[in-house]
Amino acid sequence: MNSFADIIVAVIIAAVISTIVIYLTRKKKKGATCIGCPYSEQCSKCSNK
Repeated sequence: MNSFADIIVAVIIAAVISTIVIYLTRKKKKGATCIGCPYSEQCSKCSNK
């Protein structure tokens, strides 16, 4: 039973990591340079990098 729980945890961690990677990839394609900044697509400080 312990190995089944380990598999479930590994699947959850893989899902979280893949969701983060997809999010970052989509934001980069939209032109965002400061991903965490809410104004990354419009801010002159962020878009001059």
